Amino acid sequence: MYANPAQTESAIAWWLTSFSPHPAVAHEAWQDGRPAMLRTGGPYDAVRMPLALVRAAAESSAPDVVAGVLAEVLDGPVVCHPGAWYYALVPAGTCETWRAAEAVVRGRGGWLGIPRPDRTEPTPVTPYWAVPVVRVGQLCAPDAVAELLRVGRARLEGAAR
Repeated sequence: MYANPAQTESAIAWWLTSFSPHPAVAHEAWQDGRPAMLRTGGPYDAVRMPLALVRAAAESSAPDVVAGVLAEVLDGPVVCHPGAWYYALVPAGTCETWRAAEAVVRGRGGWLGIPRPDRTEPTPVTPYWAVPVVRVGQLCAPDAVAELLRVGRARLEGAAR
């Protein structure tokens, strides 16, 4: 698609910030090592998935194991906000049809801390890509996200018995 990794990363950064009224502010945050606060509801919505459900679905709390399961099951980008949430990027408009009680969707009018496209190493505090964006426009399927959360809920409930 693109001639080299730098062009791919540049295209991904442009896509992630394409709904922002001030994309330069996002790029400045990334240059300073901070996540950019970006609006959802443009090229993507974001499903806020509880850490406990995602770990239960993956049957692990190890970041690399969880990331591997997310990559295989969701086949799209996922941001980790350590200690709290995972966010699966899904098609815009998902918030209007989402029916899974295990999570909420941030759509138009929402905001999300998005790490720099190359921030893929797990950290204890700073958001990172558990599953990075590898192609402009590639998103998680909402049904796959809902199923992952359903599996996590069932495993948590089974463990509580």
